[in-house]
Amino acid sequence: MFDGVFLPKRDGDPIYFVEVQFQRDEDLYYRLMKEVFIYLGQNRWQYGWQALVFWAKRSLDTGIPQCYDAEVKAGNLRTFYLDETPDTSTSIGLGLVRLVVEPESNVQQRVQQLERCTQALPVAQQRNTIELIEQALVYKFPKRPRRELEAMFGLTEWKQTRFYQEVTAEAGQEKQQEIALKFLELGLSIEIVAEGTGLSIEQVQQLRQQLDHSSPN
Repeated sequence: MFDGVFLPKRDGDPIYFVEVQFQRDEDLYYRLMKEVFIYLGQNRWQYGWQALVFWAKRSLDTGIPQCYDAEVKAGNLRTFYLDETPDTSTSIGLGLVRLVVEPESNVQQRVQQLERCTQALPVAQQRNTIELIEQALVYKFPKRPRRELEAMFGLTEWKQTRFYQEVTAEAGQEKQQEIALKFLELGLSIEIVAEGTGLSIEQVQQLRQQLDHSSPN
């Protein structure tokens, strides 16, 4: 199995398969690609994908077999070397990768490092990053309830902060507006759309005006 599978939050975004390797393995790329295509087929995946291989150091990499050149050129199969990254303490991407393979005794420290990095991001990106940290923890500890993991690693307190709740509410409203626009395009009345989405009459009227202005004459 993969060291990590990161599912997108929105349709159309790619799925990421992550493999972290600390020892030489002649069959790694063959095994990885076989598992990727089995996963895509079993789940009837319709969007893009990327397989990311993180080697501890370049000397361990046996090289990508020529039969996968097309995937490399398409950007679907990529290789990285952890020892060639000068500073991983400020890298959220590498921090998430390390979190997946981190010994349990070091997980708390790794989560705290990721949280410090997250605080430097724009507010909207902070919410997405916290969700990725949560997803990585769920993948690492599949038998533990999500809420238990949130409390164990401090994510419950994070989610209770004002900024997180505001961004979550904003994201929820954006989703409501997307649904409302689709209903309006189908010809439903403003009153019915408001009742079905929970938006106010005024908000739906504004969306109706936006839709009218964007429509060709």
